Amino acid sequence: MTVQTATRHADPDRRFLKTAMAIPLLEREEEHALAVAWKEEGDEAALHRLTTAYMRLVIALAARFKHYGLPFPDLVQEGNIGLMQAAARFEPERGVRFSTYASWWIRSSIQDYVLRNWSIVRTGTTAAQKSLFFNLRRLRALINDTGSGALTPVNRAYVAQALKVGEDDVESMAARLSAVDRSLNAPYTEDGDGEWQDLLADERPDPETAVMGSRDGDTRSRWLGRALDRLNDRERLIITERRLNEETVTLEALGARLGISKERVRQIEHHALGKLKGFLTEAAGDPHEVGLIPAE
Repeated sequence: MTVQTATRHADPDRRFLKTAMAIPLLEREEEHALAVAWKEEGDEAALHRLTTAYMRLVIALAARFKHYGLPFPDLVQEGNIGLMQAAARFEPERGVRFSTYASWWIRSSIQDYVLRNWSIVRTGTTAAQKSLFFNLRRLRALINDTGSGALTPVNRAYVAQALKVGEDDVESMAARLSAVDRSLNAPYTEDGDGEWQDLLADERPDPETAVMGSRDGDTRSRWLGRALDRLNDRERLIITERRLNEETVTLEALGARLGISKERVRQIEHHALGKLKGFLTEAAGDPHEVGLIPAE
């Protein structure tokens, strides 16, 4: 892209900022009248005047987040979304200035955008994590800790107390803010011989472990099937409905189905579980699986 082309792309943004900053602010009475006209009458012209008058507020708040490395026009656009949300929710009868109310919505919208786009790794979702993300640099500068590495124990404790978060959270966020996203396909040597993804540990089980796990699962299923065969029909039904199905049937429902009390169902279930446990215990200790493999 040539310098002239880049300048042409930048000019609309400059004109927009210059125009927005030239729009005069509203007096309290005019602001209230426009808010009432929009809220009660749906006057879109009033809404337009109300929101355009505070575009400079959007620009000023967006400028505070420029150091996060995101495109400034995108920050302004997100601030505009917050401004429109404020206009939709504002209640002029409460006597609060629209500019004061809108500031909260504008800032919140921009902060959410920064959190979503600052890194491909989600940074924080709770109010405490957001506060830590947006205030950690300011507090470090306040205590003259301007480094990008780990905080000292004293400074870490100060930040944690100031923001009412845990010291571990402060340490984790400091490390997160000092790092940058790195492509797993990026080479980790100057010669480009290897990629970062080559250093990641494969947490999947090795083939031998996978085969053993599958074989053990088959064995357990076979044992359970043989164990259930040792139960009578009523015991097998109760165990299946109470222990093996995804949705457990209540004692009352089974009692009504079998024509017995729920206490009797509980007793049968307990007795059947004992029989199953006994068989499985024998099977686990017998190489012939208690008759599953004929003895030689």
